Amino acid sequence: MDLPEAPEYYNFAVDVVERWAALRPEAPALWWVDESLEKQRVYSFGEMASLARAASSLFAQLGIGRGDHVMIMSQRTSGWWIAMLGLIRLGAVPIPGTPLLTSQDVQARLRVADITALITDAEGAAKAGDFSGLRIALDDAVPGWVDFNAELARPRAMVEATRTRAADPGIIYFTSGTVGEAKMVLHTQVSYALAHRITGGHWLDLKPDDVIWALADTGWGKTAWSSFFGPWQMGACVFTVDMRSKFDPALVLRALERFPISVFCSPATALRLLVRRDMSTCKFPRLRHCVSAGEALNPPVLEAWRKGTGLTIHEGYGQTESVLMIGHFPSDAHPVRPGSMGRPAPGYELALLDEDGHVLKDNQEGQLAVRIHPRRPMGLFQEYWKNPAETAQRICGDYYLTGDMAVRDADGYYWFVGRADDVINSSSYRIGPSEVESALQQHPAVLESAAVGVADELRGQVVKAYIVLREGLAPSDTLKRDIQTHCKRVTAPYKYPRQIEFITHMPKTASGKIRRVELRAAHARTHGTNDL
Repeated sequence: MDLPEAPEYYNFAVDVVERWAALRPEAPALWWVDESLEKQRVYSFGEMASLARAASSLFAQLGIGRGDHVMIMSQRTSGWWIAMLGLIRLGAVPIPGTPLLTSQDVQARLRVADITALITDAEGAAKAGDFSGLRIALDDAVPGWVDFNAELARPRAMVEATRTRAADPGIIYFTSGTVGEAKMVLHTQVSYALAHRITGGHWLDLKPDDVIWALADTGWGKTAWSSFFGPWQMGACVFTVDMRSKFDPALVLRALERFPISVFCSPATALRLLVRRDMSTCKFPRLRHCVSAGEALNPPVLEAWRKGTGLTIHEGYGQTESVLMIGHFPSDAHPVRPGSMGRPAPGYELALLDEDGHVLKDNQEGQLAVRIHPRRPMGLFQEYWKNPAETAQRICGDYYLTGDMAVRDADGYYWFVGRADDVINSSSYRIGPSEVESALQQHPAVLESAAVGVADELRGQVVKAYIVLREGLAPSDTLKRDIQTHCKRVTAPYKYPRQIEFITHMPKTASGKIRRVELRAAHARTHGTNDL
């Protein structure tokens, strides 16, 4: 599936959702289920197109216009999808945020992103502080706020869709901030939305009769991949469960059994919890394809999922700054190689660069880079908005630097090593944290783990592991030694963690990625050294 040339004008709400509404008006577009799995509502493409028109007309009446920045933050309610489409149809620029943001996070983003309006629920409204812009309450009535549901139901004159240019600002995401402060990633109208045909068609392998469930929350870029742009580009149905309690693996497995979900997308953290359940009696009648991205999966998890479902997980790689760049594709003749990110996606020419910007050969570790000259691939972000210095720093000659270290084998498969800032240099050995963490995860006592480099007078750095134990287990020196022995046995001995610290909670970004920078800072504070 080749991407078409970028048109001069493009609007996802019109050119995709309204097109499907004309072709297949009764086909399901959004299937919403509450946390009990009892209450549900299925919206057709015809309904979603009609609701998007109503939402854009409401927003226009409230004073939102083309190019206005609108922060949208809520749980997985159907109103989120409707409001997103309404904003896009109007030419406004949505800025999604996760409900996990703190009051400080929300107010900082409202200030820095030039926000015209905030669309959120009651929980989010309580975090808005003294925000003086337009305030719209989604799915909850909040005193002093516009009631989105009530206003949406009122009759009003429908406005015409804004004829947005393909190069107009389309959506802004704040990066996860695994290293340093979060940055604002600006995508244009066409590049991100249209390029997610790569994600939806090649990696997710979606067809119009598919139902896809992705576990990402509404503030993550992964939702754009697997619950918005990607599926609707292919005419598939987005399934969502409005989960608000602590992640419940049993609930996820029940939903996979009960509903006709054919494609499942899950982060590695959730998969590790799912495979610890007894799946021997589970039946997944419609499930045919499973994917994961955001963090490398270790072989035991992959094998346990295959035994439980009969399906292989197709891993993929991309960033907030891009659509899918690397993946295992069902239509590809190349087989899945467990633990690998896969091979380059259509339209992406990749290379591995050394510290001087030279292109490396196979089996050499380097920074993953995307060729942007003479042709910039569709789906790559426009810029870090308001941060030209950071944008320039990511350019090296003809390449965009991802900040991730990887190795490419002789068959063109890429293997993730770690963030460039996370790679550990111990006695001249370069050690990727994912290699250590994969070994740690194979120990039966380990629930979660993170490996970082800490200063060592003799070796420069040594590997330190932070470990969250499984429920019911207690830290001990004996357990530390057992884990270290285990790591020496399952991976190269120089990679084993010479230091281990047991913790009760792993620091993560809003999208679930481990914040190793926070762990390094904690070690530095405790030991009086600076390992940042």
